[in-house]
Amino acid sequence: MPEPTGRQLVGSTELHLVDHGRRDPWVAGRDRELMVSIWYPARSASGYPRQPYMPPGVARDVDESGSFGLARPGEVDWGAIRTDAAREAPADNHSSRPIVLNSPSLQYSRALGTSTVLELASRGYVVVTMDHTYEAPAVQFPNGRVERKVPMSGDEALKKMVDTRVRDTRFVLDQLAVLHSGRNPDAEGRHLPKGLGKALDLDRIGMYGHSGGGATAAETMRVDRRIDAGINMDGTLQYKDDFLPVAREGLDRPFMLMGKDNQTHLNKPSWRSFWDHSTGWKRDLSLEGASHFSYTDAQSFVPALDERLDIPAETREQYIGTVDPERSTAAQRAYVTAFFDQHLRGRPQPLLDGPSPSYPEVRFVR
Repeated sequence: MPEPTGRQLVGSTELHLVDHGRRDPWVAGRDRELMVSIWYPARSASGYPRQPYMPPGVARDVDESGSFGLARPGEVDWGAIRTDAAREAPADNHSSRPIVLNSPSLQYSRALGTSTVLELASRGYVVVTMDHTYEAPAVQFPNGRVERKVPMSGDEALKKMVDTRVRDTRFVLDQLAVLHSGRNPDAEGRHLPKGLGKALDLDRIGMYGHSGGGATAAETMRVDRRIDAGINMDGTLQYKDDFLPVAREGLDRPFMLMGKDNQTHLNKPSWRSFWDHSTGWKRDLSLEGASHFSYTDAQSFVPALDERLDIPAETREQYIGTVDPERSTAAQRAYVTAFFDQHLRGRPQPLLDGPSPSYPEVRFVR
């Protein structure tokens, strides 16, 4: 993956969270449990190992299932990939940091948005990524236990997924407050990086996500005012036959739509309804030449795999479109960071006012 460009070193840790007040909606007889990762500005990285891109159990599942349809089992060692984050490094908490939540695509791992997560952390944000257990293909818990997704399909299952994700996200926010208070919310009570709780600013919280994760961000904002600003990356705001409530009601706080070609509020009914009903600051940006998964790490690993495995051109374009992957990465990092800098840090960003010659791939949709 491309290295983050911010000045901060990045640290990472993970939490095993158990909601003892809620039964799991997918598996009977269990309390709801989640795995989340926290990526944060680090005080030092010396002597700390680099954080793996995926836990070994998840990496094994990705490989055995065919690497997202890009390779045969045994061809890609996902477990060998390392990120630019120092695992368990002490947090840089000389001042509290805005928090940004990231929700992954429906039925995908939290790992697939790591590039943007690292960029935000290197720019001074605490970023929290979460897996939605039994919906994600595989979630690894402490001691190596791996829980895999259960069968789910149809409109009712989709509504249940969105509802579960919103509840998961609100629970994670509750647990961040526990962490900030000086207590340890990890179910096993594992050691946490020094200074992490004090680095959290619970009064400045944003959220973004890709696909179903973007819909999750919008819908969670509708019901939870702790989230101040959000981004939806190419996620529809409708079920099969109905809009999500947030598409019918809109939002009164800053929100940005980021779509691929032909995914704008001018031609997608759910986005149009959301746009017309939203009274807060809003933007609709179209990444020209992009495909749906251009808003994930696919724009980094598909070209890398293509060099070795000769991925068919049609498959490559299906995943990442025709936009140059490096320029796509740079544009997304610029606009996502600018959005949160303006709305969580109060720093006006001219980049958000109109088209920029630095990023001609990004079209402002009026």
